[in-house]
Amino acid sequence: MNPKTSILIIDDEEKFRQLLARIISLEGYAVSEAASIQQGLKILQQEKPDIVLTDVKLPDGNGIDILEKIRSVNPLCECIVMTAFGTIHDGVKAMKQGATDYFVKGDDNEQIIPALSRASEKIALKKRVLELENKLEARYGFETIIGGSAPIRETVALAKKVAATDSTVLLEGETGVGKELFAQAIHYAGPRRNNSFVAVNCSSFARDLLESELFGHKKGAFTGALADKKGLFEEASNGTIFLDEMGEMESGLQARLLRVLETQSFIKVGDTKSTKVNVRIIAATNRDLKKESENGNFRSDLYYRLSAFKITIPSLKERKEDIEELAKHFMNVYAVKLKKRITGMERDFLASLQKNQWRGNIRELKNCIERATILADTNNLTVDLLPVEIINEEPRADHSYTSLTAMEKIHIAKILVFAKGNKTRAAELLGIGLTTLYRKMEEYGIEK
Repeated sequence: MNPKTSILIIDDEEKFRQLLARIISLEGYAVSEAASIQQGLKILQQEKPDIVLTDVKLPDGNGIDILEKIRSVNPLCECIVMTAFGTIHDGVKAMKQGATDYFVKGDDNEQIIPALSRASEKIALKKRVLELENKLEARYGFETIIGGSAPIRETVALAKKVAATDSTVLLEGETGVGKELFAQAIHYAGPRRNNSFVAVNCSSFARDLLESELFGHKKGAFTGALADKKGLFEEASNGTIFLDEMGEMESGLQARLLRVLETQSFIKVGDTKSTKVNVRIIAATNRDLKKESENGNFRSDLYYRLSAFKITIPSLKERKEDIEELAKHFMNVYAVKLKKRITGMERDFLASLQKNQWRGNIRELKNCIERATILADTNNLTVDLLPVEIINEEPRADHSYTSLTAMEKIHIAKILVFAKGNKTRAAELLGIGLTTLYRKMEEYGIEK
């Protein structure tokens, strides 16, 4: 029995109620008392007890009729019904309304404590399940998608709307934008959250191996098939399967996937009968599948089934205002992981992050921050911890640098920052002599 379990007794017979409260409290439960439905509901709102032990006949109504109300106030609550006049009708009605147990006073008094113990165990299990669900949501839900820019807010809002449905979703976007993160968030915010989320990268398998992985096979279907094997679609039944890199799937498998979308059934490799599943499909690609289908490289009928609800995830260069928040998040994650006391980033470090084109998107930024955190010897991340190619990166869309001399000035200044002001080192990196570097610094007005 859980000593923290709280119980509300609703009974208008004062002596019986007080005696029952005394017996139950001696078992280690926290007990509250009420003499009427209204008084009980008030305590229920204030204290939200784990278990309600209620009489049927009460001064202001029938105890069975309030069971639904009790559950609406506290969905985890377990209800036990007592009566001095037991009838089959009342017992059946109580159980239909969600009561855990039903007892006749006097005849079944010795059963009350064991019943409370069983109800307490159910409460503990429910709380544990809820705790695990909350942890999963915190780890995989929409809260894990960082950024407040308009593009990402609009994308998250769209994903939240489709998450509440069972619709097939196609996630498009460049490599590294977080398509799997969105797929997980959609699953854990949807009606299948308590069932499996199975992810598979379609580009990671050869054609024959991918077919077996997705649909399973029968023993003897091919050399090495020594036993029946469940496929990932079966593993994901009643849950969600995430098919990443859909654009890499071979045309024969595309046809099989189309059948699953249309019939929720498939035939295992080497089998002769269909296997039924109930699975939600979320697909992802870094290709333009519409264009691929128009060019004959992807089945158009499959594309239109997959794109029933299409979400395009913005690249990092389309949401540059999120770079600082993302970078600080990764810095905190890796500081804890690497047991380092890193508290901030220098202005030049952040400026270099903002200027970079991030062709690898969030994945590249994450790796960059991990590297900088590993190399850091101080409490701040400094620009010299960044790879040279990021320090030297120039915004490609900025046409303000119209002359070669202007670009050379910027490049020399960046290399000097990277070399921490060491002119000899900077000259080596630039591939020029030290005297040439000093001359150019004077020419461009770069501080020595």
